[in-house]
Amino acid sequence: MSEIADFSASKLLSLYRDRQLSPTEATKAALEQINAYNSQVNAFAIVDEKTALAEARASEVRWLNGNPLGLVDGIPFTVKDLLLTKGLPTRRGSKAITSNQPWQEDAPAVARLREQGAVLLGKTTTSEFGWKGVTDSALTGITRNPWNRDLTPGGSSGGAAVAAALGMGTLHLGTDGGGSSRSPAALTGVFGLKPTFGRIAGYPSAHTGTLFHIGVLVRTVTDAAVMMNVIAHPDVRDWYALSDDKQDYTFDLDKGVAGLRIAYSPNFGYADVEPEVAALVKAAVDIFAKLDAVVEEVDPGFANPRSIFQTLWQAGAAKLLRGFSPEQQAVIEEGLLLIAKEGDRITLAEYLSAQDAREALGRQMQRFHENYDLLITPTLPTVAFPVGQNRPQSSIENPQRDWAPFTYPFNLTQQPAASVPCGFTTNGLPVGMQIVAAKYRDLLVLQAAKAYESVSPFIMPLELNRNVLK
Repeated sequence: MSEIADFSASKLLSLYRDRQLSPTEATKAALEQINAYNSQVNAFAIVDEKTALAEARASEVRWLNGNPLGLVDGIPFTVKDLLLTKGLPTRRGSKAITSNQPWQEDAPAVARLREQGAVLLGKTTTSEFGWKGVTDSALTGITRNPWNRDLTPGGSSGGAAVAAALGMGTLHLGTDGGGSSRSPAALTGVFGLKPTFGRIAGYPSAHTGTLFHIGVLVRTVTDAAVMMNVIAHPDVRDWYALSDDKQDYTFDLDKGVAGLRIAYSPNFGYADVEPEVAALVKAAVDIFAKLDAVVEEVDPGFANPRSIFQTLWQAGAAKLLRGFSPEQQAVIEEGLLLIAKEGDRITLAEYLSAQDAREALGRQMQRFHENYDLLITPTLPTVAFPVGQNRPQSSIENPQRDWAPFTYPFNLTQQPAASVPCGFTTNGLPVGMQIVAAKYRDLLVLQAAKAYESVSPFIMPLELNRNVLK
């Protein structure tokens, strides 16, 4: 059954169509992976096995009758525990949120997947309110990297990334407010996509406002495209949602990169990158040149936007905590409380100045993409580091060292960006490269990622060594 858990959504759908496999068998295979490995990696906040099997059996009947409900009928999926899910608690990784309340609404992306027959397995772990780039909380404990359980998978969508890597479901919804889908994708060796802001509708609004994107974590680029076809649609509850462009993200996915103008920035001109990470990303970029893209090493030319991001992020944290009682705040993690206190000190003039600087950054990147179709960078400058730390040792020793400089700029600019697995260090840890395109060119990101995947297929932990977890 473990082999079935490795199958892509496209393969599962083909097997269902030919009656060679049933949604019940695929769901049981995903649940077997959860039962076998979740106790070791802690990727799930909730698993609803009974409901999942009931939904799978209903899907099986539809397939047998030749009447599948939609594009992903019978495909097992998971939801990060920041997104509302009807019938299951959404505690957002926090003891401040009680489970004893009605849960009667799906977030838009969850609703779209369910409407088209996908089978919900459960909710994946997150840091508390997604506030940090690792995945641990007082509510659910520590989530661990499947390549080395002493290391973090990153965050805050670490549970979704680990579930994807270990075949605990096929399609995985995450979120990305500063890299929260792309960073764990890089550290666990899966594919992570942050679409253009508003392309996937979100509701309710996040405390970080328009920094917050819905993310996708999967094992193949094609699965991301299939998932986008289902969830990349507007919803009346999301005031920021883009109009429906009717894009088929699987169409022309194999178009390739020949003739594309690709800018490769190894460090933005100011970031520190570990040598092995830099070498692996450079080797991956060289592949694009061999695929007949025009590659030029060039930085996008902006100054470090960290202060812009911090101002907006801290203000958002302050807004979040103002909605909680003193009793609730007493159980919230100290680090988040400190960030909120910093946010309370931000003046209106400082906030508006940060918004102006953000707008200028967005304009600069739009001009940049007049000359370059794509920008490639490392996803992160480092590999996975020990659990129990919020950042790598190098940035603990030097707090001014930014350990995730490549991801949050594109939350500020709202551009589509993906983390693509591009190899392993000598210690066997995965590395990701980031592919970025201009706003609204999500398909181009997927096409470039697919071109790379076609010559350098992604490797998952259990494919490399089925005894990696014992």
